[in-house]
Amino acid sequence: MRDDNDNKMVQCPTPVQQHVNITIAHGGGGSQMHQLIEDLFIKIFDSEELKRAHDGAVFNGQKKRFAFTTDSFVVSPLFFPGGNIGSLAVLGTVNDLAMCGARPLYISAGFIIEEGFSVEMLNQITHSMKIAADKTNAKIVTGDTKIVEHGKGDGVYINTSGIGIMDHELDISPTSIEPGDSIIINRDIGRHGIAIMSVREGLQFETSIESDIAPLANSIIALIENDIRIRCLRDLTRGGLASALTELAGSSRLHFVLEERSIPVSSAVNNACEILGLDPLQVANEGTFILFAPQSDAEKALNILRNDLNWPEASKIGRVVDDENGLVTLVTVLGAERIITMPAGEQLPRIC
Repeated sequence: MRDDNDNKMVQCPTPVQQHVNITIAHGGGGSQMHQLIEDLFIKIFDSEELKRAHDGAVFNGQKKRFAFTTDSFVVSPLFFPGGNIGSLAVLGTVNDLAMCGARPLYISAGFIIEEGFSVEMLNQITHSMKIAADKTNAKIVTGDTKIVEHGKGDGVYINTSGIGIMDHELDISPTSIEPGDSIIINRDIGRHGIAIMSVREGLQFETSIESDIAPLANSIIALIENDIRIRCLRDLTRGGLASALTELAGSSRLHFVLEERSIPVSSAVNNACEILGLDPLQVANEGTFILFAPQSDAEKALNILRNDLNWPEASKIGRVVDDENGLVTLVTVLGAERIITMPAGEQLPRIC
């Protein structure tokens, strides 16, 4: 493409698939990360479980089904309003098990610690992990510790894996989503990403914003025990609501229609996003999930979430349309309709 103003050749950005090296955007939960996973890991590992594009692998035991998941945590800063890397590591893994519909049982913890890291800080992180595990009745049963030279580990990185058991017969997965299903969210969006950014960049807002980090397993189990026919679940982490929904729409090949006025966003997060030029739909969360359920179950599910499970902002934010195009569209407060896309890169690195 030629720019006539300076008569020089202007090149378009290099397509994702032509990247020679990994960039920070490949870890951002957006289209570049998903393309990396699709074109490299899923293609090479060639696993049916990976192809299901779920938050964990589900497998059969002799009498029960189990879920298995793993995650690594490199958040910066290590301590943030509402939590720290330890509580995040445990709850992030437990929440992935919950999104499979599993009750968490066991967790492993692997630590990569930088030489010179404070023992007192490690003590605080470890205690936070214990408290988080106790909240979900999961046990940390095995682990590993590695030390790297000063300057090569950024304090501490943590990997956690988890195993959970499934006490039901539901097939909770992207392939179970059906036209007519309601899309429900448990709380307001965007808190985790804004909380991390406020500390990292030294920003001060009128109202203090804490991460939404929270255990989700008990809420999911309660919904299942109350006979909510959950089709699919997804916790909204990197890439936020936009990334989760566009990924699920692509997997199901269905059309999701959202109502902007129904999506809960706190005024503090909304104001912060306006100042920073961010879209709340693309900001990370750590205690927020969406569920797909038949329309006939929607009101019951909302009553359980709001009244029994202490999620007062739980809302129905959209519906699934019988239109096999894999799109997510948003009906704005003005009545216009726009397409929601997956974030291309990384708004804020190292948020989990």
